[in-house]
Amino acid sequence: MEIVPRYAAIDIGSNSIRMEAAEVTPGQPARILASDREVTRLGESVFRTGSVSKEAIDASCAVLARMAEGYRKLDVIGVRVVATSAIRDAHNQEEFQARASQAAGTRVEIISGREEARLIHLGVESNWPQGDKATLVLDIGGGSAEIIAAERGRLEEAFSRPLGAVRLREIFLKDDPPRPQQLHQMQEYIQQKLAGAVVRLGHGRWDRAIATSATASTVASAIARTPRSQRDAIDRLRISTAQVRRLYEKVSVRSLPARRKITGIGPRRAEIIVPGVAVLLEFLHEFRLPAIYYSRAGVRDGVIADLAARKVGAELARLTREQRREVESMGRRYGVALDHARKVADIANLLFTAIQPLHQLPPECGKALEAAAYLHDVGHFVSDASHHKHSWYVVSNSDLAGFTERERLLIAGLCRYHRKSLPSPEHGAYQALSPEERRILMLLIPLLRLADNLDRGREQRINEVHCRLRDGAVVLQVRAQGDIDLEQWAAERTAEAFQLVYDRAISVTKVRD
Repeated sequence: MEIVPRYAAIDIGSNSIRMEAAEVTPGQPARILASDREVTRLGESVFRTGSVSKEAIDASCAVLARMAEGYRKLDVIGVRVVATSAIRDAHNQEEFQARASQAAGTRVEIISGREEARLIHLGVESNWPQGDKATLVLDIGGGSAEIIAAERGRLEEAFSRPLGAVRLREIFLKDDPPRPQQLHQMQEYIQQKLAGAVVRLGHGRWDRAIATSATASTVASAIARTPRSQRDAIDRLRISTAQVRRLYEKVSVRSLPARRKITGIGPRRAEIIVPGVAVLLEFLHEFRLPAIYYSRAGVRDGVIADLAARKVGAELARLTREQRREVESMGRRYGVALDHARKVADIANLLFTAIQPLHQLPPECGKALEAAAYLHDVGHFVSDASHHKHSWYVVSNSDLAGFTERERLLIAGLCRYHRKSLPSPEHGAYQALSPEERRILMLLIPLLRLADNLDRGREQRINEVHCRLRDGAVVLQVRAQGDIDLEQWAAERTAEAFQLVYDRAISVTKVRD
């Protein structure tokens, strides 16, 4: 089992709020750890009055607080919360953004239609790579519909149109079941809003069309007669235009209670399924598509893929530019080989992130580890003998701008214990720390020792470090240039310290390119 970073995403849509937390291994689909959805109908008041109602704000904030509590329990290292069409249109978006950000515990971003389209496309590609196909993607939300054209896995063009299911119901469908005139007016409106995208993108060039969102999921479930509880089984299901047309003819003439009886259509979705299916059907007609595939991916999947690609969260464990300049300056003053120090710092950071599920330390602890990686050898300036002790003395008594006194003592402690014995109660370097600082010190010592020994030859041969769990043991898989027998031997000498601290065996293997 690989130790991989965890991320969370919340999508504040016009119809519902969705949360997803996942582990992401490069090159593989995300492994979902938690998923939550709550229908809030934010768009109803916005599309009716122009503002989010107080009741909708209160309800949304309660949902966001609950979802945030859920993903925090999973020790995610990065999170992004986005709001889409309804909040883009709301006159009181600033009020909503402030209250929602407080409830979620992180800033809520109001994203553009193009950014929404980018995230949808990224979500689809991360779950179902399209290779060299020309792909047309449609996402029907509560407030808008996103049309995405992609070639060979790359987004080429995107259009955001005001064709969300909640919006269309509020504008056109005043009766239940809708009157023919209302349906006709809505159909003409949809055709008008699609026209520009159709002219721009054209017909006949698409290898595959894909529909995402809850509307697409409901359509696929209803056509396949699959209960909502089993909708994951219909991922990538092919739906013909004829099947969508028959479903539209059925739901558009039925009352709400009758629509709710259709297998695959939930009680709340039944309220807005008619405009949702209408948009899908007109999309298929206008682009002359014989069929479309359903994909379970959505904005939140794209957010998680984007967080992972940008390694969000990792920067919190890295020194700031000013802090790095300070430790490099001090290292240079004491004759430290900066090429070696930088490589040890890079490896230490990789290890800190990779083994986070084991140590569970907050990201800022990674800064102390990185600083110690730069400064652990300053004691050589005093004497090569017991240089680790001299390093502790130099660092603990230096003025390190950009670091607090407590941070400086922790960094000094790491320098003291980067080799030889582990901390003992009678050691002054250990006594100077608080109980919590001692715990952090113990968890970071094996990582610094590993990082230092993985550049034992001081030739900076290690390029990448990945971490896997196998039968309870930790396996470090490294990519390197040339022979690293010395580094493997030196790193595995730290296994005893790692075993004592983490209660797990550790080994180092070289990955062949």
